[in-house]
Amino acid sequence: MGKPTGFMEFDRQTATHVDAKERISHFGEFKKEMDQPERETQGARCMDCGVPFCQSNYGCPVDNLIPEWNDLIYNGRWDEAFYRLMKTNNFPEYTGRVCPAPCEHACVLGINEPPVTIKENEAAIIDRAYENGLMQPRVPAVRTGKTVAVVGSGPAGLAAADQLNQAGHTVTVYERQDRIGGLLMYGIPNMKLDKQLVEKRNGMMAAEGISFRTGVDVGRDIPTQQLMEHHDAVVLACGATRPRDLPVPGRDLEGIHFAMEFLKANTRSLLDSNFEDGAYISARGRKVIVIGGGDTGNDCLGTSVRHGCASLLNFELLPKPPSERNEEMPWPTYARTLKTDYGHEEAAAVFGRDPREFAILTKEFIGDDEGRVKAVRTVRVNWVKEPGSPPKMEEIPGTEEEFETDLVLLALGFLGPEDYIAQELALERDPRSNYKAQYGNFATSIPGVFAAGDARRGQSLVVWAINEGRGAAREVDRFLMGETALP
Repeated sequence: MGKPTGFMEFDRQTATHVDAKERISHFGEFKKEMDQPERETQGARCMDCGVPFCQSNYGCPVDNLIPEWNDLIYNGRWDEAFYRLMKTNNFPEYTGRVCPAPCEHACVLGINEPPVTIKENEAAIIDRAYENGLMQPRVPAVRTGKTVAVVGSGPAGLAAADQLNQAGHTVTVYERQDRIGGLLMYGIPNMKLDKQLVEKRNGMMAAEGISFRTGVDVGRDIPTQQLMEHHDAVVLACGATRPRDLPVPGRDLEGIHFAMEFLKANTRSLLDSNFEDGAYISARGRKVIVIGGGDTGNDCLGTSVRHGCASLLNFELLPKPPSERNEEMPWPTYARTLKTDYGHEEAAAVFGRDPREFAILTKEFIGDDEGRVKAVRTVRVNWVKEPGSPPKMEEIPGTEEEFETDLVLLALGFLGPEDYIAQELALERDPRSNYKAQYGNFATSIPGVFAAGDARRGQSLVVWAINEGRGAAREVDRFLMGETALP
């Protein structure tokens, strides 16, 4: 695939970004895409590797036919590349922007060279399809007469809805927020995923016949049982929305927020009024500490910098990752190496240093006389790993510190779906409190009710949510029709 000798002739080149100090003045996307010949050259680097690990279990969860569309763009056959991409991925406009690209970590070329730019190639294909008018509504020719309710409009729910609608079923998606998209709309900042693109894709799905009902909290506004009575099947794709807390002294002080409170309010205010309504948690002029790394912590950094914070730190409990693979993360597994993302770059550009503090444990929040947080007390930790045992954390005596702050954002991940739907239905759950449904079958303990995405598997990636939504749709179709042709 690609040019047989391309990987030897061409170096990996990635799209450039607007300078950090310039892009923090707005919430727009900031990637500068390559021109067509440059992108086609990157497609040429895809090797005829025999076994394409990029689309294996180690690589792409949605089984994208990566070498095939890399070859097509190398040969300038962009329309065909689009159709090939859409065979396996309902939303390449999202994964091409926010996926951490496990496919690139599994790229055979990546064993001893920089891997193929798979993620950027994917984004280039779908963006070009929008620009050229190839991306159009696909209205099903025949309806089955079967109805399906999908609860939750994140990537899992939307993927399930899209697949079921294409199979001819009548699909209604219920979303408790005021806009469709779930994590895609309110969990990911606009500079990382433009909400106009999300709205455009949602509009296309509506034109294809999917009904969207926003502002409806299933299990509270209407009973889940009612959905079961009025639909032939129900898909629960509610996400893992219960945030992990930090129960240390002082947690109840004013000025401590969960990351999603901060990010959701920011995006809603941006979309509603361009921040003129003031209905968001502002970091302007404040000393911000983000506790927790990962993508959500990074998004908090980028958002705080754009607000104009006075200082910015990011606490990470784990030690600093290595810069390269080691024996604990061999190819083709996902390499958990040190990643410097856009928020880290922007914080460093503004404040002159990487904001991250590794191997640091929060012990206490300290408040002022008016009940507002004014400092965080911490201690450094050392991680010890004995052969055959999990890593163990030890506090290092004499390393206690206090860091000034008046805004703390907790980006510590999520524990699973909220309780009320499961309690209403007496739905069986797994030991981690997720909706219990076997992967590949996706059926819950209630006949006709299926589960997919983070609500079933726990907090995970957008690309895994799409995988699960597609899988659940396949099994719902089988349940409704006795057989299925869905992939």
